[in-house]
Formats: sequence, structure tokens, C-alpha cells
Amino acid sequence: MPRSEGPLPEYTVADLEREEAFDVPSFDNDDAVDLGLTAVEVIDERELDLAVRIVLRGDIVFQSKLGASGPGNDPWLAGKAAVAERFGEPSLLVRRRHEEAGTPFEERTDVDHTLLRAHGGSIPLFVGGELVGTITTSGEPDVVDHATSAEAVRRYLAARQES
Repeated sequence: MPRSEGPLPEYTVADLEREEAFDVPSFDNDDAVDLGLTAVEVIDERELDLAVRIVLRGDIVFQSKLGASGPGNDPWLAGKAAVAERFGEPSLLVRRRHEEAGTPFEERTDVDHTLLRAHGGSIPLFVGGELVGTITTSGEPDVVDHATSAEAVRRYLAARQES
């Protein structure tokens, strides 16, 4: 179902806190590509215009731009990932926590908002509790970006458990 045919997903802090964290015993470049291809599958199924980027230990290991996504998504991919890396949790959760506290992230004066973008779409990747990277999507409303990244993570983790 294309996104335009249904309502936008809604997320509260509690909803986001209940999502399974990405924490695996090992994760290398080949695994990052597998996660990226899983994200592309979700993007195709949902007929979305999204860019997806997997960063592992500071290196862009996987990137794909589907539909109408393009170079304009690059600052968003980087900015959302920077938030997930800095706070160690999904970029949408960072945004929602600030909103719930009554202090929108955009109003913080202690961060460079050109580098840190607290909008949904980036999820941190952990190996044995250590933050090693991110999966980030950009191109649709941020809740759709988050839902896409979260679904890719769910599918990847499920497939990994089966093998």
C-alpha cells in the first residue's frame, strides 16, 4: 500500500521505547549490506520515495536512493544519523522526548541544527552494547521514515534469528 493511501503512523515516547533495539553479537559490512537490501525491499513494497543509508564505524557501507529521492536527502540522512549516534537512540525518539518535555529539539541552543536533525528515520546499531552505526531513511514524512527503518530492522533481526 503506498503511503499516500493511508494515514501517517503515530508514535509516542512509550511506543518508541517498546520497539526492539538493534543489538547483535557481530555486524560487519556484509551484514550492513543485508540490512540495506532489507530496507530497499520494504521501501519497494510500500512504494516510497526514500533514500536509505547504513553507516558502520563511520563508513557509509550501503546507500540507495529510490523513487524521487536524491542529493537533497543527503543532509537529512547525515543529520538524523548524527542525532541517533549522539543520543544512542532513534532520532524520532529524541524528537518525541523533547516534545513531551515541552522543549522542542529545534529550540535547543547547544546544538548545531545544520548537523543534528531530530526527525524520524535513523536507528542506532549496536554490537554487544557498543554503538557501531546507524540505519537511516529520508524522503517521506519523518514518521514514515522511522516506520520504514524500524520495519527493516525487525525483518533483518527476525531473519538473523532464523539462520
